[in-house]
Amino acid sequence: MTSVVSLENATLIHPPLFYINGLYNIPYAKYYYMFLCFVYTVTILGNFLIMGTIYLAHALHTAKYIAVFNLALSDLCGSSSIIPKYADMFLLENQYISYEECLTSMFFVFLFMTMQSFTLLALSFDRVIAICFPLRYHAIVTKTTMTLIIGVMWIFSVSLITILVALITRLSFCRSITIDSYFCDHGPTYRLACNDTFPNIIMAYVYSAVVFFIPLMLIALSYVCIGFALCKISHGAERIKAMKTCTSHLTLVAMFYLPIFSVYITARATYIHPNARIINSILTQTIPPMLNPIIYTLKTEEVLQSIKVLYKRIKVNFAMEDPVKNIAKN
Repeated sequence: MTSVVSLENATLIHPPLFYINGLYNIPYAKYYYMFLCFVYTVTILGNFLIMGTIYLAHALHTAKYIAVFNLALSDLCGSSSIIPKYADMFLLENQYISYEECLTSMFFVFLFMTMQSFTLLALSFDRVIAICFPLRYHAIVTKTTMTLIIGVMWIFSVSLITILVALITRLSFCRSITIDSYFCDHGPTYRLACNDTFPNIIMAYVYSAVVFFIPLMLIALSYVCIGFALCKISHGAERIKAMKTCTSHLTLVAMFYLPIFSVYITARATYIHPNARIINSILTQTIPPMLNPIIYTLKTEEVLQSIKVLYKRIKVNFAMEDPVKNIAKN
């Protein structure tokens, strides 16, 4: 039953359900959703591997890996807020979602996307201090400093997304309840309203600027500073070594921001079919969380060495347990 909220000057209509349209009129779409389930499985395994390695390896108990741990956690939670619920919804063809559940889903999807962006910014801060001020790095980038930065980012993100979602509750949905997206997306949801959406439009622009444009500009500025610092290094080998410490982060930045901005710019320049936009958006939100732990494992020597050390330690522990079990049996 439609809920009606009475205010002093207006009556708001909140529908009991929204309909998530998803991919429209695409053959074999179920295989695409099954592929997302595979992506989610790899995401879980990869990010648990990274978080477990950072937790168990004392060599990784540094400020930088507090941010890496937070990125893995955000990736894992971000994928968990999208894939299981909506893959199940589309595979079972039950595409209705309650009003309250829709807003809750919107909150968590946007929260973890925000934290992914901000954590990449925190990692760029780590890199710029490490390369531009190497002698002062351990004095500036401490575990306490990074924990404080990450904590402030979480508080700010929760506050920002709370406002973003709270503004939806002031809207009245008296026309369509079909959301042209693969989840309760902010834009497609508020555009269904039949009353004033101006505050929502402003908030959408504020969110885009604060979460995507400003962090990317600051990351770009940090790499300009890194570029100048590298030019001052006289030895080529040292310059290459310093550059290698940035490759993992640069790859993550490119994977996260480029698809988002490519869709944004293309949408401004020309018409994008809803299915093309949805597919690109899904891949943008699900593929980077899957690839991030793989990139950090393969491209970061410290992580790779820590995994090898932990693996050898586990092998030794098992080897020591077997003789004890045999003696106990005898």
